[in-house]
Amino acid sequence: MNFDPQYVDHVLSENFEDAKALFLSPLMAIHYAHLVMLADRGIVTAGDARALRDALDSISLADVRATPYDGRSEDLFFHVEQLIVEACGEEAAGRLHTARSRNDIDMTMYRLRQREFILALIEATLDLRDALIALADRHRETLLAALTHTQPAQPTTIAHYMLAAIEQLERDAGRLRAAFSSTNRSPLGACAITGTGFAIDRQLTSDLLGFDGPTGNTYGSIATVDYLLESVSAAAIMLTGLGRFVQDLLLWCTAEFGYLRLADGFVQSSSIMPQKRNPVALEHARAIGSKAVGQAGAILVAVHNTPFGDVVDTEDDLQPLVASMFRDARRAVVLVAASMGGAGFDVARLESRAAVGGTTMTELADHLVRAHGVPFRTSHMIAARLQQATMPPGAPLGATLATISSDLLGVPLVYTDAQIAEILSPRHFVDVRKTPGGPAPPETARALAQSREAAASDRMWLTATGGRLAAAQARLRQRSESL
Repeated sequence: MNFDPQYVDHVLSENFEDAKALFLSPLMAIHYAHLVMLADRGIVTAGDARALRDALDSISLADVRATPYDGRSEDLFFHVEQLIVEACGEEAAGRLHTARSRNDIDMTMYRLRQREFILALIEATLDLRDALIALADRHRETLLAALTHTQPAQPTTIAHYMLAAIEQLERDAGRLRAAFSSTNRSPLGACAITGTGFAIDRQLTSDLLGFDGPTGNTYGSIATVDYLLESVSAAAIMLTGLGRFVQDLLLWCTAEFGYLRLADGFVQSSSIMPQKRNPVALEHARAIGSKAVGQAGAILVAVHNTPFGDVVDTEDDLQPLVASMFRDARRAVVLVAASMGGAGFDVARLESRAAVGGTTMTELADHLVRAHGVPFRTSHMIAARLQQATMPPGAPLGATLATISSDLLGVPLVYTDAQIAEILSPRHFVDVRKTPGGPAPPETARALAQSREAAASDRMWLTATGGRLAAAQARLRQRSESL
């Protein structure tokens, strides 16, 4: 077929290069698995199976990748098919495509590559979790003024803050693992869209390619892309949470905050200002992550309102965007993990600001309820008036509290300045908050132990999954060699 030069330049040539980079190895694995199945079911003879196996073995992937698009073949599939014809002849080569279509081949290739993207992203998030767990463990006692609505709210600890991010990443891992499960099903055997009249064994090809099992409905095997959107959405959710975390880290790196200092390997100076330590690694992580979220949105838009069937919208032009999205997602996560591995906190500065702005007044209100049975709304009013009356700092706390409480309760609540100062200390505030999930150091120690166990469990799943895929590759090699 003679294609228009414009179509060649703007579609076929570009798709050929993308396919070589992304799908050549999956395509060859599918060829081998399908051949083993055809031979096993007696659909091709032993002699043809050996000839086809030898032809596949003769193909150099390096040579294919170095081959420019010359217009003689429509796409990578037909280019490889021509190589098979050249190696074993038209008659034997023509038998390999029995009971299959480019449609089910494509959908299987996409899933083979997609599961690699998911596993790589899970591994990167695990490395980030490990880095944050180690950082949190070093700072279980380090005070931090937590913000709400960007204003000082209550004292907490760096460990408590980090655990919030860690637990979010744990949920991200659950979403990505679920997406892997949806992805790891084999469409091979669905053929064009209605399956085949040949007595094929879809379970065998599924096993040889490391899938958990075949897909179900053959129409849906070709038409659906929900598995892809699921993993893209899980990645986008993870990146959105990561971006919010990175924004805080960059704020903490500012001179005005001065809480966080990145290692020298993650900052850049200025061409004109010698004093600058720009936290560019985190800025790049923010930008790359935002780019990936944008790509995720583009993937959804590209698929939205397309016909529910075999259309190119979900194929050649979409798949490079998916690959780019997952590559950028992983880059962003790796950058944050590496940056945090050598980051240091200014503990003294953090603690000096932990009570600034009346962040501990909640504890005074709570204390009055616990010690005197004062209704919380009344104790809240007493604490608020004390905060207003003692600004600027230096006013006598005990006498002021006695006056305010007498006005509101009819009797004074008698405390020394030292007693009130202790109640209002950020260390006391944190220590009494032993609520499950709270910032008290014994509680964050317990939570960190759980997070270590969760990370270890996810790491075991990742290792076991990789092992199963490697074992499937070995079985496929063995079965093809035995033809």
